[in-house]
Amino acid sequence: MKKTFAGQVVAFNRNLKYDGNLPDDFQVLNPYLDNPETIVIMEKFYQKYYNDSNQRKFLIGINPSRHGAGVTGVPFTDTKRLESVCGIKMQSAYTHEISSVFMYDMIEQYGGADEFYKDIYINSPFPLAIVRKSKGSWINANYYDDKKLFNDVKDFMIDCLKKHISLNLDTSEVFILGRKNADFISKLNQEANLFNKVTVLEHPRYIQQYKSKEKELYIDKYILALKK
Repeated sequence: MKKTFAGQVVAFNRNLKYDGNLPDDFQVLNPYLDNPETIVIMEKFYQKYYNDSNQRKFLIGINPSRHGAGVTGVPFTDTKRLESVCGIKMQSAYTHEISSVFMYDMIEQYGGADEFYKDIYINSPFPLAIVRKSKGSWINANYYDDKKLFNDVKDFMIDCLKKHISLNLDTSEVFILGRKNADFISKLNQEANLFNKVTVLEHPRYIQQYKSKEKELYIDKYILALKK
């Protein structure tokens, strides 16, 4: 018997590990290994919203931040919105993440979490958090911040995207968050031929930080793109 969408995502996350090369001063954080509660929370989330075999559209982030999916195991979902919107409380952590604020404001206008997650699956080409050493402390990093880093993780990213697609995702059009992210995923797409059409949406963090006055316009843009 084929696993449900939820069962497949949970299996993917449980088996997730990166043991490839990394440049000096970069590290990969795996929330599923670092905090046992993350696995429990992530399973509850997917069983709640993805316990079916429906086809969904694919919305692609960059890589999880330490305060969003790097804690909850759920893309663009900090512990605050996980509890207030999804009704799932995390005991071992409390996080507020700027991208999560935009995403859940958009989800509310889309029709709510049930409606949104019935249609859309969110994940990242590099589904683990990346940090880099800066002045003696570790800060969030993106997979494309360093040329060597991108070359080191590229094959792993293609493999992860293929695994995401195999969950039953619509590959006729993919939605990518962030222009720079889209440039790099377009390179991967040329190499691996994953998606027919790439549509770029501004990244939630960029909107919240630099375009907050026009936030409603961006919410409309997301909904128009995703609902068509």
